[in-house]
This record gives sequence, structure tokens and C-alpha cells, in this order.
Amino acid sequence: MLNISMRRRIKALIVITATAATLFAVNHIYVSNHNPHLNIEQNKINTTKISPQRLYDYTWQLIKNEYYDPNFNNQYWARWKRKYSGKIKTSDDAKVAIETMLASLNDPYSRFLTKEEFAEQNNSITSKFSGIGVNIVSDSGKIKIISVLENTPAEFADIKSGDIIISVNDKKVSGLSLAEVSNLVKGPINTFVNINILRDNELLMKKIIRKEITIKTVKSSIEKDIGYIQISSFISNSTPNEFLEALENTDKTKGLIIDLRGNTGGLLPNAVFISNLFIRNGNKIVSIVGRNGYRYDVIAQENNIDIKKPIVLLVDGSSASASEIFSGALKDYKRAKLIGTKTFGKGMVQKIISMPNETGINLTIAKYLTPNGNDINKQGIQPDIEEEITKEDILKKKDPQLEKAKTVLENLITTK
Repeated sequence: MLNISMRRRIKALIVITATAATLFAVNHIYVSNHNPHLNIEQNKINTTKISPQRLYDYTWQLIKNEYYDPNFNNQYWARWKRKYSGKIKTSDDAKVAIETMLASLNDPYSRFLTKEEFAEQNNSITSKFSGIGVNIVSDSGKIKIISVLENTPAEFADIKSGDIIISVNDKKVSGLSLAEVSNLVKGPINTFVNINILRDNELLMKKIIRKEITIKTVKSSIEKDIGYIQISSFISNSTPNEFLEALENTDKTKGLIIDLRGNTGGLLPNAVFISNLFIRNGNKIVSIVGRNGYRYDVIAQENNIDIKKPIVLLVDGSSASASEIFSGALKDYKRAKLIGTKTFGKGMVQKIISMPNETGINLTIAKYLTPNGNDINKQGIQPDIEEEITKEDILKKKDPQLEKAKTVLENLITTK
């Protein structure tokens, strides 16, 4: 359990702004005199305007200078500089050419971001956007609302999970992509959007005001002596502070379940920050291996938060990237029991780079190893205890992985 001084320390940390960046500075991670190419988050919008041809040339040079594989997937990189010379006239031309060039690297994690996609990614990082507060998916060609965020305009307008969007501001959404529908729904704060939805074969018309939506990535609860913390993503700058709040909320429990299922990753500094709370000062959290074999070990720093209670991590095949940095570190030090199924296996690090014309690129600039030196890329992390969730479990709304975690944690508490 946390003593009073530690709880005060948590409260002090919670009020720190840009917490992840602060930890970066404390750990001396990726400082310029070590390696200028390992600055993972660089996401300010670049409003410089250049021609589509120059944007392509700019991207080619960027990849040449910073991509982690100096052999560029065993190809002569200079050929791409000449391939589209004088042929790129429009933004769409540049997009197709850049994406084709990136595809030659056979790297699913390096991708070009249009102006709209880069803005969307930045919104995810800040955890704020202007909209109504719904998550949507494309289901058999229909745009369906899968969840409604609490205390948002959509909830107040009685939007329900399962509602099907028919039109937005009289524009039918049939045939539109999710991004296109999302952009129709979003708009300036305090403006209205008219949405027609289908619910149980009934057509409903909703006029909903847009507000600033803040997304929480961490939730916590308590059941008897067990604290439960779910981290849905590591992408938000607010995730470290949210996790500290969750730790304080579960302070008086005797054991902790941290749920990383479905967490596809996010920002490296966030994974480092949260790992640092559980790993002793001076121990390795993760090793970053950059271009030409450059290696940098990220070392845990003193933080005055000594969490001694037993921990269980829930993982699955969607737990990836930053989730695997955290779970890999805690497993290597036997600081937590991992329960669930093998993780995704994404051991590569991307740098978020702002480019002219308000575009961007997520470019792979390194790979990482767990503290024991394990390369988990395309391998994943095997849990200590395998536990599946079947389709029948889902239909019956059962969660055998969570129940197993509770049983294991109760035994750990008893034998501690």
C-alpha cells in the first residue's frame, strides 16, 4: 500500500503538466547529443505550403535520413527519387506516390498522413476534439454507433449504441468512409449538427450541439480488496496523470489488476512513465535499438512511489507496442503475472513527424527490446497463464480472463 508521503507525491505528480515530457527529460531519453532521430513525439502542425512534387521529394529525403533500416528493405533507395520526377501535380498524386514509396519498405507501421489524418492523430494525442461523443464502425456497409461517451452531447440527445447513422446534415452517409462520416459529424464548438439515425426500424432525427470532447484513457474501480485499472490506450498526453489518479483511487486495495486488453499502444514516453512506477531505480525499462545498431537503455528513475502490492496484467492479441513495453518490463522483473493470450508482437518504434502542407508521417526509426533483451516483434509476449475468451463467453457477457485474474490475485494476496 502507499503511505501518506507517497500519496502526497502522487498528488504532486498529478498537477504536473506534460508529465511524459518531464519524464523524458529526467531519464535523458533521446537527448540530441545521444541521437537526434529518437525524438518520438514531434507533432506540431507545419503550415508551410509547398508544391505536391516538393512534398514527395521532402518525404523521400526524410525517409533516406531517418528510416531505421539503412538498406531500405534491400533496395536502391535513390530510384524512388527519380521515379516520379516531374509527374506529381496534385495533392492526390503526392499521396499515391508517397504511399507507393512507403509500401516498398514492407513496413506496416510507417505511413503517410494527410492533413485530415494528421489533425485526427493530434486530437487523439491531446485527447480533445470538437464533436458529439460517439464511436462509429462500418458494419456491412452501414455506419453504426458502437458506443456513446458519458456526459457528452450524444448521451444527452439520447443517442444509443447500435443506432445506425443514415445522414448527417442531409448528406446520406451510404458509401462514405468512416473518416468522411466522422468529419461530417465534427465541427466548431457550439454549432449544431443534424443526424438522422435508424433504431429498431424507426427513423429518428436528432439535432445535437457540438462540444469539446475529452477522452479518458484510464478507468478504475474497486471490488473488495482488489483494485482494477483499465488502460485503453497509451496515445494521450493525459494518460500518465490519469493513471496516477487511478493509483490513488485504488490506494487502499491489497492487489491490483491492470487491464491492457485491446490496448494497441500509443506514445513511448507514456509506457516508460508508467513502467517507471513499478520498477526499481537503476533497472532497465526498455532498450531502443536505432539505425546502424545504435542502442540506448532507458533506465528507471527514483520516483518515491513504492508499490509493493501484487499485480496481475490482463493481455490479449490486441495488446501491442507501448502495451508490450509495459507488460514486457513487468514480466521480465517478475513484478506482475500476465494472464490472457499472447500479445500482438509490435516491437518497432515510430517517430511522429510533421511535414509541410499540414501533413505528417509516422516513420519507423528504431526497434525495442525488453529488459532481458527479448525482441518481441512478430513474436509477442506469452502470458504466464493462458486464458481464452470464447464467442460463447462474449454472448453470455462472461469474462473468464478477468475472473481468473481475480482468483490468481486473491491467492497472491493470501500468500504475500
